[in-house]
Amino acid sequence: MNYAILAVLAGVLALLYSFWRTIWITKKDPGTEKMQKIGSYIAEGAMAFLKAEYKVLVIFVIAVAILLGISGANTTDSHPLVALSFIVGAFCSGLAGFLGMRVATKANYRTTNAARKSLSEALAIAFAGGSVMGMGVVGLGVLGLGGLFIFYEYFFGFEGDKVVQVLNVLSGFSLGASSIALFARVGGGIYTKAADVGADLVGKVEAGIPEDHPLNPATIADNVGDNVGDVAGMGADLFESYVGSILGSMVLGATFIPVLQNIDGMGGLSAVLLPLVLAGIGIIVSILGSFAVRIGESGNPQTALNRGELLAGILMLAASYFAIIGMLPAEWKAPGILTGEERIFTANGVFFATVFGLIAGILVGFVTEYYTGTGKPPVIQIVKQSTTGPATNIIAGLGVGMQSTAIPIILIAAAIMVSYYFAGLYGVAIAALGMLANTGIQLAVDAYGPISDNAGGIAEMSEQPPEVRQRTDKLDAVGNTTAAIGKGFAIASAALTALALFSAFMKQANVSSINVSDPNVMAGLFLGGMLPFLFSSLAMGAVGRAAMDMINEVRRQFTEIPELKAALEVMKKHHGETHNLKGKDKEIFEAADGKAQYAKCVEISTKAAIREMVMPGLLAVIVPVLVGFVFGANALGGLLAGVTVTGVLMAIFQSNAGGAWDNAKKMFEGGIEINGKHYKKGSDAHKAAVVGDTVGDPLKDTSGPSLNILIKLMSVVALVIAPLIK
Repeated sequence: MNYAILAVLAGVLALLYSFWRTIWITKKDPGTEKMQKIGSYIAEGAMAFLKAEYKVLVIFVIAVAILLGISGANTTDSHPLVALSFIVGAFCSGLAGFLGMRVATKANYRTTNAARKSLSEALAIAFAGGSVMGMGVVGLGVLGLGGLFIFYEYFFGFEGDKVVQVLNVLSGFSLGASSIALFARVGGGIYTKAADVGADLVGKVEAGIPEDHPLNPATIADNVGDNVGDVAGMGADLFESYVGSILGSMVLGATFIPVLQNIDGMGGLSAVLLPLVLAGIGIIVSILGSFAVRIGESGNPQTALNRGELLAGILMLAASYFAIIGMLPAEWKAPGILTGEERIFTANGVFFATVFGLIAGILVGFVTEYYTGTGKPPVIQIVKQSTTGPATNIIAGLGVGMQSTAIPIILIAAAIMVSYYFAGLYGVAIAALGMLANTGIQLAVDAYGPISDNAGGIAEMSEQPPEVRQRTDKLDAVGNTTAAIGKGFAIASAALTALALFSAFMKQANVSSINVSDPNVMAGLFLGGMLPFLFSSLAMGAVGRAAMDMINEVRRQFTEIPELKAALEVMKKHHGETHNLKGKDKEIFEAADGKAQYAKCVEISTKAAIREMVMPGLLAVIVPVLVGFVFGANALGGLLAGVTVTGVLMAIFQSNAGGAWDNAKKMFEGGIEINGKHYKKGSDAHKAAVVGDTVGDPLKDTSGPSLNILIKLMSVVALVIAPLIK
């Protein structure tokens, strides 16, 4: 029990660190009055969206909690307290997103102001904002899981046979986290992409102005979207992954209790408590790694971020070894979790599974960077094909996305086989946890990206000197790479976590094997394979409908607001250059300041996101319940197998295709020479790349990342209902 308490204390430490960094950011100079005004618009829009979203989710949480309480009361291996676990998991997931976004909207304009002085200070504030999100997620995850585990142990008793019931009740926490994560990711993705598409197509392509220009009515909604999609949504996403990997490992570890209770000195709980301990260690090393992220004025932000992650990774490996060797017996013999055949397990084998999981995650990240990175061959291929128009750009991007699935899938398959070889299905679950143990610093690096992106937009809108935007763009460019690597990590860990949860479901439902020659299983397999396509279709359709509303609103303002219309004519006359305007042109341009109706665009994105997120979210919860109760546990197993395979493939394809299109567009904006001809922003090739990027936006920021949650949420739902259908 002391180990669970230590993990909880690590969670408290993470929250204290977040609180300290929040105070540090708040004390930084907020900049000019105009920066603060723009920052307040973004913060108000972000909080308005969260308020509207959480009003809908509260109804969902209450309804599901009542159903879980009733089912728990009528199930031998469960308990009505599963409803409490669900509510706490949903609350912690929502709170993590809220805290992270609140700080991100304080850090963005302070980062802009810091960029007026130095790159190093801007990096420090942006990363500090991201670290609040990162440490908040892991702190609430470990505190919630560990705290509930300790409470339920005292409530139900400490006997080994009671631990299985404790974990069944605790699985509601993961279900709550997954449910909120899916709605947050889908809703945030719809919001941000509707605004982004409107800002890009009407602003950049039609009007010929930058997406972050103050004349663009969609620009505030776009900046709000960076927060609700890439901060709150991403935070809830990784909170769910983190919690799911810990819980899956704990459930599979419980199968060793009968063997270990006489030899590990912890009543057989060593394999159950180990995931919590590893997560606690991950918090401490992430905090230590965060202190290594700093640079001089001429330094490279990517190097600084890599240094912090590398330090945390090395410390994690060393600490994991001592934790595993110290908690688990050197060797023990136990039946296989599903096969029942006896095999020998070793502490060293569990450690090797952890190491290989971490290595596989890093390699998937590098492969993702190769296929999406600026200047890399796949992106250059898309750039070259943009010179012949949007059609060839889109064909090239689709090809790159499809090709990018091959190596990650091979690496994931290798991780599964190697970790299974060393430590069985428990090893697979621990390998997933190895990928996610350093979520604190990984998410800090990810959340740093949208803060930097916002800082650049605020620099543009507050008309800062070019060198300020250059500094924020340097931070943002690194943020795009870190986000792509983070998505690779998330997808790889999702595959292993889903397998661990799938195995835990089979154990709880008394399913020893899934026979694909069984018609019910095959039907479930096909149905599961179809769901990621249907889910992606719903998400992309939602973005398309919301984007149409946004485009029409921006066009209306450009044609019906006289000051905006006149200012656009001035911009066209001066080819987009507005820093040195004089005379009448300067008066016309200044008269347009503040005339764009930003609130209208924010309202369109908010309403669309809330309206459209419901159907994809309910799909993930309802389908496994229907299949499980109508066709049985074996058919549900087939459904989970199908959704996992196609979900992982679709997630990799969509995320990488979208990332490659995005960076192809950015290469044109920086200027590039192809076959002796120079192309720059505003050229026909650049416009073709903008179209490709617009197609890729909902793929990489809405449907792609949401598929990670879909496959894990369905596995968690299956795990929760397993006692009812076995």
